[in-house]
Amino acid sequence: MKERILVVEDESQIAKILKLELEFEGYEVVVAHNGRLGLTLALEGSFQLILLDLMLPELNGMEVLRKIRKENHLLPVILLTARNMTMDKVAGLDLGANDYITKPFEMEEVLARVRSALRMAAYSKKMATNDQEQLFIQDVMINLQTREVERDGKSIFLTPKEFDLLVYLLMNKNRIVTRDDIIYHVWGYEYEGETNVIDVYIRHLRKKLDDDFSDSQIIQTVRGVGYIIRES
Repeated sequence: MKERILVVEDESQIAKILKLELEFEGYEVVVAHNGRLGLTLALEGSFQLILLDLMLPELNGMEVLRKIRKENHLLPVILLTARNMTMDKVAGLDLGANDYITKPFEMEEVLARVRSALRMAAYSKKMATNDQEQLFIQDVMINLQTREVERDGKSIFLTPKEFDLLVYLLMNKNRIVTRDDIIYHVWGYEYEGETNVIDVYIRHLRKKLDDDFSDSQIIQTVRGVGYIIRES
């Protein structure tokens, strides 16, 4: 069965290109040209992923995302944003977007991000259906079904990308993973040496996981190589 993708984009040329390219890759694609219709389809339809523009008529993308997340915490959502919308990107990730793509974009990047988001969603679903609804490390509990994280019984809010990063590190516990490994498997595009995106996300994760606890760090740095979660 083909994976279904909803494209919510009001610029007809961009929507047309996305639909053609995604269908060429084997996906089934539905397009909505305004936020209100996009929200209706997202809540009523059976989609595996949504590409969501932020600047939409009738209902803006941020509000669409907010309403989607009230009903569905697991559906991957990738934002389509303008280059100068840094604050909106941050706000979108905080609201529960899995990733964002900056316009103008290369289709290779879009396809890579889509594959990555679908791969992570499928892995979480597979783990949950194999009676592995929860992962544990020290006193940290990760619920793959609800994407909730707790440490010592205290709830910890993670953005979707932070959650995916933590799950990937746990999937590879006791093994050093490089930044290249993380970029490929969690972000899904080729790592560029000058970017510090991995270090930023690791820092965010550590702050949320470790700051209020006296135990040892969950995520450890292997200097010059990468990161590791060790199971004691």
